Amino acid sequence: MTKRVSRSREGSPARAKTDTGKLKLLLVGLLFAGIWVTLWGRAAYVQLYLGPELKKGAEKQSLATGFELGERGRIYDRNGSILATSVESKSVYVSPIKVDNAAQTAQILAQTLDVPQKNIERELGTKKGFVWIKRQIGDREAQILESEKLPGVFLTSEYRRMFPNHHSAGQVLGFVGVDGVGLEGMEKHFEERMAGRQAKYVVQRDATGRRLYLDDQGREMDIRGADVQLTLDTVIQDAAEQALAEAVTKYNGRSGMAIVVKVSSGEILALAHFPFLNPNAAGLSKPAARRNRAALDMFEPGSTMKPFVFAAALDQKVIDANKIFDCENGKWVLRGKTIRDTHPYRWLSANRILRYSSNIGTAKIGLALGAQPYYNTLRKLGFGERSGLNIPSESAGLLRPAKEWGEFDLATISFGQGIGVTGLQMANAYMVLANKGVTKPLKLVLEPAGPPPPPSERVFSEQTVDTVLAMMREVVEEDGTGKLARIPGVVVAGKTGTAQKAAATGKGYGTGNVASFVGLFPGDKPEFLIMAIVDEPSPVALGGIVCAPAVREIAIKTLSYYNRLPEAKAADPKAEPSESSMHEKATRAPSAQAGANVPDLTGLPVRRALEVLGKKGIVPTLKGSGMVVDHQKPLPGEAWPEAKSSAKDGGFVLWLQEGGK
Repeated sequence: MTKRVSRSREGSPARAKTDTGKLKLLLVGLLFAGIWVTLWGRAAYVQLYLGPELKKGAEKQSLATGFELGERGRIYDRNGSILATSVESKSVYVSPIKVDNAAQTAQILAQTLDVPQKNIERELGTKKGFVWIKRQIGDREAQILESEKLPGVFLTSEYRRMFPNHHSAGQVLGFVGVDGVGLEGMEKHFEERMAGRQAKYVVQRDATGRRLYLDDQGREMDIRGADVQLTLDTVIQDAAEQALAEAVTKYNGRSGMAIVVKVSSGEILALAHFPFLNPNAAGLSKPAARRNRAALDMFEPGSTMKPFVFAAALDQKVIDANKIFDCENGKWVLRGKTIRDTHPYRWLSANRILRYSSNIGTAKIGLALGAQPYYNTLRKLGFGERSGLNIPSESAGLLRPAKEWGEFDLATISFGQGIGVTGLQMANAYMVLANKGVTKPLKLVLEPAGPPPPPSERVFSEQTVDTVLAMMREVVEEDGTGKLARIPGVVVAGKTGTAQKAAATGKGYGTGNVASFVGLFPGDKPEFLIMAIVDEPSPVALGGIVCAPAVREIAIKTLSYYNRLPEAKAADPKAEPSESSMHEKATRAPSAQAGANVPDLTGLPVRRALEVLGKKGIVPTLKGSGMVVDHQKPLPGEAWPEAKSSAKDGGFVLWLQEGGK
């Protein structure tokens, strides 16, 4: 009995120890399992529930957000010269809710930026998150504010528009507002293309330190606007503006415009206006000076319309160049109204009617042609519709349907009264004559390439155009009204125009006139079309006197620039310098122009003189009707005048003569 009890006592503690060990292992396992589950649960909570919020927090630590306006695209001329660009500048804005001391902040901002302190205090008193204080400040002001480190005051980069050539092509280029938005001209037309993008950006740097611009989804983006390239040539533009300004000023005109077109392509090389517009200070100009008059202003063209009625009548076999008309001694009553000529003529052939610009003779040709055929011709020439250049607010002119024309209307429209046109429409129509009777649209923009032009349409036969060009050559080369446009050695075809302006009351005509001249160079195979128009010149108002010399000067510089101006031929070999001496002068001049003194240009052909000055960026004023330099200003040996003259001609004037002294 005793032994059995002893064994029972020895077995019970062993089992107890075994049970306790198992329990401990179970508890440890449960503890670790609980910890493991907790960790996984926490990880799942952080990943799935808190993940998006934590991600945003991490991005705020590594990426800075803000806004920035991208640079506006540039405008170039046909040769890559910059016409409009943007310069980076700083602008100041505040976040009133982040400002610590509003009074002190307003005082510092007012003193630094020269802004009324009460205005700043009023803005800081709002609960807005963003308020502009001053746009496009100077570098010194920006440095002061950066050093102050005012809470809630921020600097951001913007771009200020700059036009390096000042007033050159100002009305064509247009201008932008303080927000960088195009308000006129090409700046307005290409606003969507050129505007820099503005948005909320995430800014970071790559491994090389290059700054990246990301949108709010983190995608890299380009915030710079796209560029635009025009067909204009700054050299030809300057020449046109200079000649136009001289014509308008000399004859006291209200305004003027000039157009130069390259016939082979229809590209506009110059589109000049006077008074000038400097887009850098457009706010200081009058609204009238901002108008692109060649596209917007409608006027009655007068006699520059006559070649078209002649061409239509020739095409319809109504006349030939030698058909005779009675010009009524300068006064003709039609339907109770009087048509007058500047000079009394009686019997004139058709070619002489155009040469002497007889209104009566032209009216009789128009009546013989008929209203509907003439109207159809005018429509084909582009009158009554926009030029297709997509210039903002371009006028379509005024051309009433033929069914509304009476006999007197047909007569007056034949010589350019009773119809409203724009300068671009006139250039577009003359392109048909320059292009052998086939339409060729004008072009002002090289890049971006626009939609394909409409198919060309034949308006006049080549034979008709040849006949009309021969008549227009007589206008200049014979004793016609355009003889002041002659260029020795160059065949010139042209047409003068002098039209009465409609009265302000809308009834009848007032006392003002519009003078004009259109020239084709060379006149037998045109390469350039050049037109000048002056509004209300006085006391002389004739297009052949006011505008023909301006067109001639533009033509000389254009032909010289394109190496199409012939060498001058001496009238007297003894008086005129020999070709070898001219060559010697011309070869010496470029080396002289590299120095500080003006070379001697006297005796040089005007073509070579222009080449010498062109290398200095000077387009001189030309005076006289010859093709050889007689004397100059500044005199040989004087200092180059750029430093003391801001004029487009560099203060340079060349007087020309036909031959030697």
